[in-house]
Amino acid sequence: MDEELSESDDLGSGLGLRPETRVERRANRRKARGRRAFGCFAGLISLLVVGALIAGAVIGFGKGKDAIEQMFAAPDYSGTGSKETVVVEIAKGQAAASIADTLEKKGVVKSARAFEKVAKADSRSLQIQAGTYTLHKQMSAKAALDLMLDTAKSILIARISFRSGLTKAEVSETLQKSKLKLPPGAAAGALAKPAALGLPAYAHNNAEGFLYPGTYDVPKGATAYTMLKLMTAQYAKNAAELDLVKTAQRKKLDPYQAVIVASIIGAETNRPQDYAKVARVIYNRLRVGMKLQMDSTIHYVVGKDGGVFTTPEQREMDSQYNTYKNKGLPPTPINSPTKETLRAAINPAQGTWLYFTLINLDTGETAFASTPEEHMQNVKKLQTWCAGHKGRC
Repeated sequence: MDEELSESDDLGSGLGLRPETRVERRANRRKARGRRAFGCFAGLISLLVVGALIAGAVIGFGKGKDAIEQMFAAPDYSGTGSKETVVVEIAKGQAAASIADTLEKKGVVKSARAFEKVAKADSRSLQIQAGTYTLHKQMSAKAALDLMLDTAKSILIARISFRSGLTKAEVSETLQKSKLKLPPGAAAGALAKPAALGLPAYAHNNAEGFLYPGTYDVPKGATAYTMLKLMTAQYAKNAAELDLVKTAQRKKLDPYQAVIVASIIGAETNRPQDYAKVARVIYNRLRVGMKLQMDSTIHYVVGKDGGVFTTPEQREMDSQYNTYKNKGLPPTPINSPTKETLRAAINPAQGTWLYFTLINLDTGETAFASTPEEHMQNVKKLQTWCAGHKGRC
C-alpha cells in the first residue's frame, strides 16, 4: 500500500526546490510503473525475435538460415568489372582491411567485407605490393584480388608530366625521354598515324592541340599509342565538360578554330585573368579584317629560343603561321591548350580592344587598348620596363 504524505511534507526544503504535491506524487508513480512495464514488454519482443531466428535455423535450416546468412552477407559484384578504370594507391605495410576499405571507396568492389573474405581465404593476398594500381570499377572481390596480384597488368611503373603549351613535337620528345624506354622514333611514329589516337572529328586528323597537358599514370606495357590516347581522351573529357562544340556553334565559331584561338591565348599570356580579353582581341581583329600579328604563331615555326618577341627577319618569313603577313588564324593549333584557355576561347570577354602588349615580363602584366594611340602609350611602358631590365627584352 502506498504511503501517503501530506501536502505539508517539504521534501525539497534545504535544496531550494518547490515541495511536490500529492497529485504530482501519484502521477509520477504511475509513469514509473508504465516505464517498467514497457521495458519488460520490449525485452520480451527482443527475446521472441531472436528465438524465432534461432528456431528457424535449428528446425530444417530453411528460411531462418537464409535470413541469418543474409544479415551477415558481404555484398559483391560479379565479373571482371566495367570498362571504367580507376587508379588506386596502396601504401607499404597497408593491412588487408585498409586495402579493402580503399577499394570500396574507389568503387572497385561492392563491399570491403567481400574483399576481406576473399583475401583471408587466399594466402597470396599477403603478396600484394605497395604501388599505384589501375583497376576497374565494379569488379568482383576475387577478380580485384587476382588483378592486383598480376602486377604486370595492374601496377603502374611511372608518372609522366606534360606542361601546358607543349607542341606535339615536344610531347613526342618528352615521351621518348621518359621511363617508358620507347624504341627510337616510336612516339613520332604514333603521331604520324593520328587515326588510331582517338581524335575528335573536327581535329582534321592532326593531334596538334589535342594532347591535353597534365600528369599521367603509366601502366606496365604502355606504348606511345597508350600514352597519346590517354592525352586525347583527357582532352575529350574537358571539352565535353565545357560543351565546347555546341557552345562554339552557338557563337558561330568553328570548334577547331576555337582550339586554335585557345592555343594562341596560352602562348601570348600566362595570366588567367587576361585569357578572355586576349580572346576578344583576336576575334575583334578577325572581324574587322586586321592581321593578328601574334609573335607566338611565328615562334611555332622558328622555335621560341627563350625570347618573347620576334625579329624583323622572322616577321618577313614565308609561312602560313606568319600572322604578320597573313590575315586570319594559322592553319592549326600551335600547342596543347588547357581547359581554362579553351573556356576563354568560347567565352571571350566583352570589349572593343584591338591591341595588347606585355608591360612587365616578370609579372606578366598586360595592357589592352582599343586605338593605336592608346596602344603606343602601352608600348612606351614596355620600353621603359625593358630599359630597366637589360637583356630581358
